[in-house]
Amino acid sequence: MSVAGLKKQFYKASQETPLLEGFAPVPSVTVGRRSLDADATLLRWPPRLTPCPAHRGSSVTYLQVRRRPKRVPGLKMSVAGLKKQFYKASQMVSEKVGGAEGTKLDDDFKDLERKVDVTSRAVVEVISKTSEYLQPNPASRAKLSMLNTMSKIRGQVKNPGYPQAEGLLGECMSKYGRDLGDETNFGGALVDAGETMKRLAEVKDSLDIDVKQNFIDPLQGLCDKDFREIQHHLKKLEGRRLDYDYKKKRQGKIPDEEVRQALEKFHESKEVAETSMYNLLETDIEQVSHLTSLVESQLQYHRQAVQVLEELSDKLRDRMSEAQSRPRREYTPKPKPIFDFGDDNHSNGGYSTSMAPPPSCNSVPEQPSCKALYDFDPENEGELGFREGDIITLTNQIDENWYEGMLSGQSGFFPLNYVEVLVPLPH
Repeated sequence: MSVAGLKKQFYKASQETPLLEGFAPVPSVTVGRRSLDADATLLRWPPRLTPCPAHRGSSVTYLQVRRRPKRVPGLKMSVAGLKKQFYKASQMVSEKVGGAEGTKLDDDFKDLERKVDVTSRAVVEVISKTSEYLQPNPASRAKLSMLNTMSKIRGQVKNPGYPQAEGLLGECMSKYGRDLGDETNFGGALVDAGETMKRLAEVKDSLDIDVKQNFIDPLQGLCDKDFREIQHHLKKLEGRRLDYDYKKKRQGKIPDEEVRQALEKFHESKEVAETSMYNLLETDIEQVSHLTSLVESQLQYHRQAVQVLEELSDKLRDRMSEAQSRPRREYTPKPKPIFDFGDDNHSNGGYSTSMAPPPSCNSVPEQPSCKALYDFDPENEGELGFREGDIITLTNQIDENWYEGMLSGQSGFFPLNYVEVLVPLPH
């Protein structure tokens, strides 16, 4: 039997019966001094056609063989691939070191490449600066990034937000406003301002979300997909140019067919790269659309911020008007104690304290009146205006700070510290 026939019989038998203990089934024939199969080598030659112990009495003889390991495709670079890499490296060294001149690309292609490069750098820089604009604190950005990573690892759906400056200011105002108390003007105003600042922080959070979804993410997708694809085409074009230039300079040593194929591949890559760059620049209206989304998000943020701040301004103005309409309270010191080091009845020279008696008021039959020390211009309804030196008739004392009186037929109240009492009111 020929070697080809023997191989065919071996293949058929191998499909029918698996290998057992290193034995392969073969016909009981005589073979020459040749390898039985490309995938099997004989352990001994001439082959010893001995029966397999597991198949004694079988009509098929089993031959002991050793199989070669199968090769995994792609583990080793082909010879052609190695040669191409050598060509590229050699041509690159010639151009960088030896000053050799390679194939020049046309001006239109270079202009497209320049515009794409500028666009790519602009997009990357704008993304970075926009993130800094929304979240200006680098330490907080780094901390937030770490927390978001930990949330993803733990499987948490809600991620912590960026600590907005308005929110931190609002917390501070609210805290000290509550400590002062709502009954004080400043404390109540701080609480109102703090709550408003917290609302501004929420509006700022909405701005962050809108800008990220409608501006940053689309531009990032442009970097990850379109620009990366263009860079891939340009890198491939450069490799094929180096390969073509190397073969072109060695024309005669390298077959013309290889040179022609290298030129065709170079032109093919150039066309693909040029088309991808042209399409990107022609559809730049999409980038304008993303920029419009950024401006609209900012406009919406500022509108909401103005509305919130106007509400706070109205509250503070109302609080000021209310405080000014109330009579101002003057501080009245407590009477000083009188120390009496008096008589001998006190043991050990002790002393007794007693409150000073209030000054006695001698009744004067004249009409109660006072003299104006300063000009007083009324600011609220019910107040009585006067000029320095006017004599005002006293009719009533509202409290320890305000009098009620009459001047030129007009009645109203006025502060006590603006006048000098000539004839006090009767008790």
